[in-house]
Amino acid sequence: MNKLDNLDQKIKKVFSEESVLKIKENYSVFEGKNLPSFIKDWLIKRFTDEEDKLDRDSLLEFIDKFIPQKGSEKRFKGSIMYDRKPQKVLTRIMIEPDIKKGIFRFAIPDLGINFNEGIVREYLLEEHSELKGGEVWGVFTLSYLSKDVTGEAFIELVDYKPFKPYEIDLDYFREGRKDFEIEEWVDLLIRSMEYNPAGFCSLEQKLLFISRLLVFIEPRLNMIELAPKGTGKSYIFNNLSKYGWCVSGGKVTRAKMFYDMSKNTFGFITKYDFVALDEIQTIEFSNDEEMRGALKNYLEFGKFTIANVIGQSNAGLILLGNIPLGEDMQPLNKNYFSELPEVFQESALFDRFHGFLEGWNLPRIREDMKVRGYTLNVEYFSEVLHALRECAEYFAIVEDLIETPPKADTRDTTAVKRIATAYLKLLFPHIRKAEDIDKKDFEIFCLKPAIEKRRIIRKQLHMIDPEYKEEMPDIKVK
Repeated sequence: MNKLDNLDQKIKKVFSEESVLKIKENYSVFEGKNLPSFIKDWLIKRFTDEEDKLDRDSLLEFIDKFIPQKGSEKRFKGSIMYDRKPQKVLTRIMIEPDIKKGIFRFAIPDLGINFNEGIVREYLLEEHSELKGGEVWGVFTLSYLSKDVTGEAFIELVDYKPFKPYEIDLDYFREGRKDFEIEEWVDLLIRSMEYNPAGFCSLEQKLLFISRLLVFIEPRLNMIELAPKGTGKSYIFNNLSKYGWCVSGGKVTRAKMFYDMSKNTFGFITKYDFVALDEIQTIEFSNDEEMRGALKNYLEFGKFTIANVIGQSNAGLILLGNIPLGEDMQPLNKNYFSELPEVFQESALFDRFHGFLEGWNLPRIREDMKVRGYTLNVEYFSEVLHALRECAEYFAIVEDLIETPPKADTRDTTAVKRIATAYLKLLFPHIRKAEDIDKKDFEIFCLKPAIEKRRIIRKQLHMIDPEYKEEMPDIKVK
């Protein structure tokens, strides 16, 4: 990269340790390697010097030694069995309990280790509750156990360190925000999502794009996005954060999502910040009525009851799907919800979603929209979004700033407040009290977008069920 623009220079200065230079020449080192963005950025940062020169040989050596890749399965398993030495790997593992034998088994897809070959040591379960089921990223030490009490051989998980290279100081992040104008900050967010802000035609379009981050940053926020193919929605929800879970098509059961009675384990809704149901038109539910009942209760209260088990979570839910457009690039069917599976075809369930993103107003992803320049390291960025979820003071600020009619529908006001809170965290994280933000800025960047996204839900509800009024309550800045 020959020349830094003003935003590059500011990002590098303000977030010197947390920024990374993203240029094709450096990231080409990952060609053919299936790694999420938060791992790639961490590796680039680790092997880049102060002048942004990448030590490619050392990086590749590290990957070969510690990060398993497809094709190395037999060599790795043969080595650990023959050498009988513990080996460390940076990877993701899948864990599930074996109720009959009273043990926890693990699998590593990238190493070809299946559930019947891997066992988690009990002392690790006592120290790390996240190892009791689901998908986990971390640094794992594996060892070969030639024979256990049953006479069978296994690969054991004997040590684990969570993949959390950054200790997040939110005060530091908030102070850094003060050095950026709002337009610069929006561009920084887009860069941190791995896209080039110059590829968008307006600030409004940019704000719609970063709205995909709302479920990353606000607990129990439920959204729907329908968009044509090629607008980047799948990439964002699959690659930016280890705290999200993306289901792409296939079959989804109540047991997998909420609670599995046969295994006595909670589902993925309890283990992540958000769950994205991608390619929603192709997802099948094992029992529509069963799933609809569980979803209605969860989306409303953050709780679910399966048999005698009561569970709860702060995870948000976002539905992602495609929608056919006409020549004017607008939906062919005015009833957007008609594109969703039968399980969602009920007004009472739709009413529990807070907002709708009109993804057809976003551009298709082109080559010139790939980020080039300085940006926040994706791993750092995702940790910040995760940490901001716990900051309740932003909701209090929103309540101090807005005026709600006494007879306003509760679901409408809840939706607007939650979405506005998410925008406040995302765009103005440095704000500590209502007096710190210009009311016009709050109205333009937080309140109006929140109202508009809920308004779409309201209009669609009225279309499929006239019992629901089309009008939104007159929520405004005090």
